[in-house]
Amino acid sequence: MKIVVTGAAGQLGRDVVLHARSFGDDVIAVDRSSLDITDAAAVRELLASVRPDAVINAAAYTAVDACESNETVAFAVNANAVGHLAAVCDEVGAHLVHVSTDYVFDGTLDRAYREDDATNPQSVYGQSKLAGEIAAGPNAAIARTSWVCGEHGSNMVELVLRLAANPDQELAFVDDQRGHPTFTADLAPALRTLAVDRCNGIHHVTNSGAVSWFEFVREILAAAGHDPDRVRPIASADLDPPRPAPRPANSVLDNAAWRAAGYAELRDFRQPLAELVAKLAPHRGQTSV
Repeated sequence: MKIVVTGAAGQLGRDVVLHARSFGDDVIAVDRSSLDITDAAAVRELLASVRPDAVINAAAYTAVDACESNETVAFAVNANAVGHLAAVCDEVGAHLVHVSTDYVFDGTLDRAYREDDATNPQSVYGQSKLAGEIAAGPNAAIARTSWVCGEHGSNMVELVLRLAANPDQELAFVDDQRGHPTFTADLAPALRTLAVDRCNGIHHVTNSGAVSWFEFVREILAAAGHDPDRVRPIASADLDPPRPAPRPANSVLDNAAWRAAGYAELRDFRQPLAELVAKLAPHRGQTSV
């Protein structure tokens, strides 16, 4: 396979590149410095010259709170740019795999969200990502995921390990937001599968196991050999300072379309969590806050 990976410098993009190359794929890895995906002409020039079999779009403006005050940028990257990629993919016969988010839902449902449930994003970030799903078009594969963590970026696991290195650091995390932690070590292979099999439509792709952020932090602490009782639960309403962007209380995604396509569920999140902590903890253990 010849695959273009956008956002290749990010935590997900880097693992997509590494995984695809491990299968012998010819990977063209691009980041913001080598391709501005908001530039339609630049996108057309690259894809028309490379003519890949697939494009995995891991590029996004993911600063959820910053999106609230940077709506133009959020929609340029998360929506309009996806339209540029989709248009040229259709022209050159490449299959587009686009990464989306649980934030397209309002989080009020009393069960896990299926792919065909009504969307109702409450934040600019969620609105821009939903617009990106629409811009990707019917031929693309949309991979909605949640609570992404990996070796190569800033995420909840990295944050907790850094904070926990200071024994005097108070830890308090919300217990009224629930979701599936998802690890790039498992998500990256799933994205390549969607590309290789040229799947289309929306697929929820997360690791298994639903927890609150508070419960997730307890799992991180335990995996790293810290006392999980160091963290205390708080309500989202008690966050100080309050977050500019609303978060969905229920971010649990049912991977129904993934299962229906015959693919095995991604592992319980505790397995890749242990693997990630083993990679990060030796470095974090020497860090103080």
